[in-house]
Amino acid sequence: MEIAIIAHDGKKADMVQFLNKNKEILLKENIKLVATGTTGGKAEAVGFKVKKMLSGPQGGDAQIAARVAEGKTKMVLFFKDPNSSHPHEPDISMLIRICDVHNIPLATNEATAQLLLLGLDEMK
Repeated sequence: MEIAIIAHDGKKADMVQFLNKNKEILLKENIKLVATGTTGGKAEAVGFKVKKMLSGPQGGDAQIAARVAEGKTKMVLFFKDPNSSHPHEPDISMLIRICDVHNIPLATNEATAQLLLLGLDEMK
């Protein structure tokens, strides 16, 4: 199963911490990670194998949305920073819309992401 990971700059450390906290689930379920460029690099630095797209502002959010539309990505974990503005907000909105259109689970914070991974673990 392919899961996309994305984190705004102010949330990248939180994403790395979340991945480390859930390493057992991610490895046990044979999850394939895809990520926007910088987030993927941070995940690789702590030992995760990640397929990296472009960074979010350079089109990485759109690339992940395309993977959702193609049926490749089955879950999106996007740690958004609600206290910052982002110049690529239209791409972010488009990704959220594509997840809704294709009925793909999307977590925009750690609490929801944790519930999604725990649910995935329970289903297996």
